[in-house]
Amino acid sequence: MTKTQFHRFSAIAAGAAALLVLQACGTSSVSKGIDDEGKATEVVFPNIDNDAWLKEGTFPNLANLRAVAPGVTKDQLYDLLGRPHFREGMAGPREWDYIFHFRKAGGGVSTCQYKAIFDKDYKAQTFHWLPAGCGDVLAQPVAAVAPVPVPPPVLRKVTLGADGLFRFDGGGAADLMPEGRRKIEALARDIKGNVKSLNAISVTGHTDRLGSDSYNDALSLARANTVRELLVQQGIDGRAIRTQGMGKRQPVAECPGTRKTPELVSCLQPNRRVDIEVAGEQ
Repeated sequence: MTKTQFHRFSAIAAGAAALLVLQACGTSSVSKGIDDEGKATEVVFPNIDNDAWLKEGTFPNLANLRAVAPGVTKDQLYDLLGRPHFREGMAGPREWDYIFHFRKAGGGVSTCQYKAIFDKDYKAQTFHWLPAGCGDVLAQPVAAVAPVPVPPPVLRKVTLGADGLFRFDGGGAADLMPEGRRKIEALARDIKGNVKSLNAISVTGHTDRLGSDSYNDALSLARANTVRELLVQQGIDGRAIRTQGMGKRQPVAECPGTRKTPELVSCLQPNRRVDIEVAGEQ
């Protein structure tokens, strides 16, 4: 690999202990009848006192809030607005909820709830306010709109097959295969040697469709966390690394059959993987 080569990494931001807690205890949705297009038959806002983990909310960047539009991914919404303030979770839920505060022109603060609802591909399509008039803040003229932060270029893409990384059904450090450990250590050396300014690393675990959703989610996240731990051991700044377990939701191979046979397990092998995305400057 040369310094002139650019590789694209695939992963959604997650990471940090607070996000892992949200994933562990989140519910799928509170609104009713969310369809594949990201529309709900009944929009329901969660209760701040009972359901919010960040009850104090935030003062959002208005330029970032104006940049939110139909089609944004969860990763892009996270970059613009931060993690959701309620206990829906991060990866699987079809809606994210926020508590936003806005300063009034004559003094004082107004508090609003903001909701994004995602389509079947987890792209936000509809947005809602409580009270409804809170959305008027986006139409207010501003003297100068701050540019939306541009994410740093992605410099590396590595997709590691989980079968070569971990023992069967294993996701911990003790389950790492020697060859898998060597590959991760080599990646850490490459990052330290060729990335002058490291902005972020995303590590995403994936599984095949065999097994329950809860089992696959837990296994994929455990494998992503183990890869993160090994990168940190090799001198990579752990504060820059975000992890996420996608379970079976992002397959790269489609295979016929439902009964677990050696042929089906072999066909689904590309889906059992860990994707690592590095963003920074060379």
